[in-house]
Amino acid sequence: MPSQRNIEHLEALTATLKGAEGSFFVVDYQGLEAGPTGKLRRALREKGGELIVAKNTLIRKALGNLGLPELEGLAGPSAVVIFKEPAAVAKALKEYAKTNDKGIPKLKSGLLSGQALDAKQVEALADLPSQTELRAELVGVLSATMSNFVGVLGGKAQEFVGILDAFVAKQEAA
Repeated sequence: MPSQRNIEHLEALTATLKGAEGSFFVVDYQGLEAGPTGKLRRALREKGGELIVAKNTLIRKALGNLGLPELEGLAGPSAVVIFKEPAAVAKALKEYAKTNDKGIPKLKSGLLSGQALDAKQVEALADLPSQTELRAELVGVLSATMSNFVGVLGGKAQEFVGILDAFVAKQEAA
């Protein structure tokens, strides 16, 4: 018979994962003390993420309730990291793990738009630029192309004016 507390935690976790639209990471946070865990939470919050500590059985039940696939690595202490931008949060997790000698948090697995990811795939996301960086790059490429186009048009307009000036000078001389 499940306890009332676990039932409430399951309902809250299910609602949170449903709100995350089938996209989150699972990490192992064991070994982080309260202070460093708070710093990790702040680092994730800055990138639009949130760390939620939950029991593996509750995570499994919440996944089942939502019809999401079973995940690898649901053993030992686990935390769910929900996010708005996967690459930015994965990068924050990877960078934070570099700040301590234990490499914590360790990426276990995740879901991205309902598709199961293993730890290596989540780590590969960390190597991608964020959506904001990609948009900035696209704007840079588009503005450079347009700037070049305007330069070409300006050059042709000056060339045309030069031809007209030469024609007017020739007409005045004749």
